[in-house]
Amino acid sequence: MLVNIILNEKKISADVEPDLLLIDFVREQGCLSVKRGCETSNCGLCTVFLEDRPVLSCSVLAVRADGKRVTTLEGLKEEAEEFGAFIADQGAEQCGFCNPGFVMNALALFRENPDPSEEEIREYLAGNLCRCSGYEGQLRGIQAYLEWKKSNRV
Repeated sequence: MLVNIILNEKKISADVEPDLLLIDFVREQGCLSVKRGCETSNCGLCTVFLEDRPVLSCSVLAVRADGKRVTTLEGLKEEAEEFGAFIADQGAEQCGFCNPGFVMNALALFRENPDPSEEEIREYLAGNLCRCSGYEGQLRGIQAYLEWKKSNRV
């Protein structure tokens, strides 16, 4: 089945099997930040933006993205690096395996709600599993980033 997908602002036409998952498609295209964690739609590691909305790519068929924009962490390099520095500053990256999905979901949160409360942050990121930390470092990193963004608005 032929699909046409705009992946990180690059048009890609590919012949795919009808049962190919979006996670496998983007990884075949070199987007290795998208990781396979649980394969049950519970860990958030495979998060990508589909038409600017976060989706779990392990639960979406590649053919569902036909004619649409898909963005991975590779397509958000500057924004991700800027935010990621705040997570690293809090020592919250530890092994780093969950970071790409976590960063994708945090960026989605910032776009949807530029001034979330602590409760809203926790609720939004509840689907991201991290086996190394208790999430407090990530929470502090998010709060520090949001404060920094507020202080840099002109």
